[in-house]
Amino acid sequence: MGPAAGMSPHGPKGATRRGPICAAEASGSTGAPEAPSRYLPRPLTELHDHLRERLLAATTALGLDRAAAAPLVRLDPPKNREHGDVALGAFQLAKLAGKAPPALAGELAAAITADDVIESAVAAGPFVNFRFRRAALARAVLTAVQTDAAPYGRAPASGQVVCIDFSSPNIAKPFHIGHMRSTVLGNSLCRIHRHLGAVVHGINHLGDWGMPFAKMMTAYMHWGNEQELHRSPMRYMFDLYKRYGQEVKEHPALDDEAAAHFRALESGADNQERRMWQLLRDESLQAFQGPYQRLGVTFDHVIGESFFEDKMEAAMARVKAAGVLENSDGAEVVWLKELGIKEPCLLRKSDGATLYHTRDLAAAFYREDTFHPDRILYVVGAEQKLHFDQLKGVLTKMQEPIAKAIEHVPFGLVLSKTEDGKWEKFASRSGNAVFLDEILDEAVAKVRAIIREKNPDLPDADQTAEQVGVSAIVFNDLKNSRIKDVKFDWESMLNFDGETGPYVQFACARLSSILRKVEVPVPAPGQVDFTLLADAERVLLVMLDFGTAVQRAAEQSEPSIVTAHTIALAGEIHSYLRDHYVIGAEPAVRDARLLLVDAARRLLTTGLSLLGIAAPERM
Repeated sequence: MGPAAGMSPHGPKGATRRGPICAAEASGSTGAPEAPSRYLPRPLTELHDHLRERLLAATTALGLDRAAAAPLVRLDPPKNREHGDVALGAFQLAKLAGKAPPALAGELAAAITADDVIESAVAAGPFVNFRFRRAALARAVLTAVQTDAAPYGRAPASGQVVCIDFSSPNIAKPFHIGHMRSTVLGNSLCRIHRHLGAVVHGINHLGDWGMPFAKMMTAYMHWGNEQELHRSPMRYMFDLYKRYGQEVKEHPALDDEAAAHFRALESGADNQERRMWQLLRDESLQAFQGPYQRLGVTFDHVIGESFFEDKMEAAMARVKAAGVLENSDGAEVVWLKELGIKEPCLLRKSDGATLYHTRDLAAAFYREDTFHPDRILYVVGAEQKLHFDQLKGVLTKMQEPIAKAIEHVPFGLVLSKTEDGKWEKFASRSGNAVFLDEILDEAVAKVRAIIREKNPDLPDADQTAEQVGVSAIVFNDLKNSRIKDVKFDWESMLNFDGETGPYVQFACARLSSILRKVEVPVPAPGQVDFTLLADAERVLLVMLDFGTAVQRAAEQSEPSIVTAHTIALAGEIHSYLRDHYVIGAEPAVRDARLLLVDAARRLLTTGLSLLGIAAPERM
């Protein structure tokens, strides 16, 4: 029942409903002007703060208002690190100053003279490239990581409130591989926004209402057995739903019966439909806890569509009062042609039944009144674009302020390889569902076999296999842009040498091993000669980029930016340790490198945590 693979209860298929990204290369290339961050002041390192203050002083000296200039001073890594450590695009500042961007960039570069932190400032077209002194770079980054200061630790409260609607499976339907994308994307976004100091409400908007559930209920009434239900609830309900799909082809009256059951359920009476709804809902919720626990996913609110049963009339009255509701052949709709949306938003059918849009409108009003959010992110498949365009369109036409908070966070499909080598969507409506718990079990078993072969004496091997196996699947999902389809390929995702979860986790385990084997404790930052880490600049510069990566991941609802950062950091620390020994090095050098190793381990652990992935100490 319910949405197809990868969809939420915001609508069935076809229904009308519901390395880090960097600044443009600073070598004279152009780029689009950037909007100010939603999280200003951004959690930046001591280096960024110092440079930012120097730039604001320079813009003030050039006659710009400091308060107006402050949100426009964004410091990002250039694409080509040979040009500098951070870059400032002068587009917005130039507009404020009424000058050409290259001209203002040149003036700012001339104003920022070298000091104990800044080594150089060079204009390149509309950009200014800055380079930090290497000892200052090492001191600022490693001290901040060691002390858990922002951006490496959680930022102070930003004042932002973000609601994230994710996972949202349908009750009475198995949790399969198609549900995983919304679940892991939403979980990561919750963690990222909290890291940036936002108040986050992670919401599981369960599909426990509507015609899909009514069909499941009808199937159970005809062919259900409660003893079988309790034995294996999700698979049993799935089999019943498949049977309904087959039977309705020969007996179309089943759909009429399902519609009657839904009307009875919506009546609010204490009847057979209400009792069956409660039974199937309870069984489903209990079954969902298994996948959620293994994926490390929790919710602040589990609020199904049924919660809004008694709130839909108020929502409809609000739409009618706004003067935008029209009658169309007995149904109630809102036309949105003036917003470029050709299809009307259907809010009530001619038989009086409500729809996904009705409940989503009620949910939007409830979230506005209860949480007062700045953003409401709906992590739902790309095929639901029209639904969310219509939802936002109705609220916009009603002139409701909450319309600005509505954001659809679309994503692509999960693809599997067929026997003839083609990639196609995992599906469930045709009956070939791939249950997530089976996939997770298979991943864990494959990792356990690798451990037996390569490290048979590993302590807690079963726990490590669980952590690495599950994380490999999650990392594979999050490592590419969310709008792209994910190719589910065992060989690539379990590769310990590629851009995979096991590769990054192995970096954490390797660093942990060094820390265990060294005979001295990790020194405090004040005990280290940072000039001895000039050879670690590539590692340090990736660490420097962490705050920007997390910031952009939140702004663009794109966890892959954080995933790319963990891959880059793992690669750089692996490369560094090939040529630079820690154990056995001269004491002063050993201590400096030991602090670097500890900071890299901490930051990799933090990055993986933002993705919802464990960081084993042994592999």
